[in-house]
Amino acid sequence: MKNVLLLFFVFTCVFVSHGQTKKPHGNVVITSDKNSTQIQAKSNGELHVNVSPKDVLKFKSDGLVKYSDFGAKGDGKTDDMNAIAGAHAFANQHSLKVKADNNAKYFISGKERTAYIQTDTDFGTATFIIDDTNVENLKASIFIVNSNLESFKLEGITSLKRGQKKIDVSLPTASLVTVTNANVKHYIRYGLNQDNGSSQTDIFVVDKNGKVDMDAPIIWDFDEITEITALPIDDKTLNIKGGRFVTIANQDESKYNYYSRNIAIMRSNVIVDGLRHEVTKEGEHGAPYGGFLTIRNCSYVTVKNTVLTGHKTYHTTGSAGKPVSMGTYDILVGNSLNVSFINCSQTNDIDDRTYWGIMGSNYCKNLLFDSCTFSRFDAHKGVANATIRNSTLGHMGINAIGSGTLLLENSTLRGRSLVNLRSDYGSTWQGELIIRNCIFIPNGGKESNAALISGSYSGQHDFGYTSYMPEKITIENLQIDDSNHPENYQGPAIFTNFNSKNIDDSYQEKYPYVKTKKVILKDVTTKSGKSLRVSDNPYMFKDVKVVRK
Repeated sequence: MKNVLLLFFVFTCVFVSHGQTKKPHGNVVITSDKNSTQIQAKSNGELHVNVSPKDVLKFKSDGLVKYSDFGAKGDGKTDDMNAIAGAHAFANQHSLKVKADNNAKYFISGKERTAYIQTDTDFGTATFIIDDTNVENLKASIFIVNSNLESFKLEGITSLKRGQKKIDVSLPTASLVTVTNANVKHYIRYGLNQDNGSSQTDIFVVDKNGKVDMDAPIIWDFDEITEITALPIDDKTLNIKGGRFVTIANQDESKYNYYSRNIAIMRSNVIVDGLRHEVTKEGEHGAPYGGFLTIRNCSYVTVKNTVLTGHKTYHTTGSAGKPVSMGTYDILVGNSLNVSFINCSQTNDIDDRTYWGIMGSNYCKNLLFDSCTFSRFDAHKGVANATIRNSTLGHMGINAIGSGTLLLENSTLRGRSLVNLRSDYGSTWQGELIIRNCIFIPNGGKESNAALISGSYSGQHDFGYTSYMPEKITIENLQIDDSNHPENYQGPAIFTNFNSKNIDDSYQEKYPYVKTKKVILKDVTTKSGKSLRVSDNPYMFKDVKVVRK
């Protein structure tokens, strides 16, 4: 009887212990037997991680693990990716921190393996060398920052309205809601990279009672919903610190085949602090990159004190059958809210046109650049509310479409225009533009005809939505350095010529453009001494009210 009770107690303890651990991500099997701590990669792709009972106790007592604890050499030659992935898998299971070994050089080959980060990680002074010259799966991230919380479908919600304040749900915690109507197409792209558009999409945060966070409101009417999901938001902030990452660039054919050998952040409430990414050995050709820092399907992410690198621009044939420059990014933000970049910069010259603009985004709300020096801010498929303050932007400037408020403050802008409303998506901004205490150096100081707001709109293409210009534009204390201008220069324009054919009442827009109603100007000065004028196309903007204070 005593032996039966003892066996029952042992099995109960084992069951409780297993119930408290977390299932590892990334095809990892974790055991703890009397053998030494070791990692084995099986032929089926599984990573077997055995941690001796003695080491389990030690790691738990220390509250952290190091990559060297799992066999990482850190010599810059040995492939350490299995050790790195194993360390994180064990740390995730036992809620332990991860710390890179001081001054180590971890080599990461092209073999497919992803490390999942679910606990605080300090990359410290270590260097990670990522070799992209011979890659098994170019879409496989090196690190994925994710949550144990899983998304689930919401039932019973069949429609939504723009600005709706509450949805009829009861949730376990605040959640990120993503909604889609596959039967409506938006962002039907025009131009050399034309396409048939994307399904109507929105993303927003609700509390456990379904109340919508109105700082990032619902921006579309959904007459029908084909899919709606909720992803619970982690309460605790996850911190990632330090680390130098060096990508040895791919040498693939120059075509749209995006590499994602990156750090992908797919969890809300994350801070990245002090990271550095460099790119080496870019050749005469290569495939583009989809963002070394990729942030998607999350909210409340801050990247600070971080240095990134613009990628060399390569060319290919676009969907219209003509040559195009391929977008390639070190920052890509998608389907995310409340994402901030603070005190960040890039390694290459922000005015060097051989490198593509460093940042792109889609389906985002509340993006912030503060105290950043980057070559570009970009919103492809719309941003709701964006702020650029205390920053300097280089040759690709600000490219945006979207809604809400676009605020530029205490910044220096060196693009061809102050703000470019992307013509491939309808040059649309449904909301307000505020420019305050800024310096505009057109074309980075090269000879140019200065214009503040650029774009193009024929009125003949259906983008899947009505296109707007900012309803109200406020410009206060703007210095325009237009000293380098052509001989026939007439002075800076508020608007470029958005449509050279729309010069009288005979021109008919099939899809009418909703133009700006009011522009407020206060303390706008020019180096040329010439006054700010409305446009080279006064007819198109004849109804815009300009108020000078």
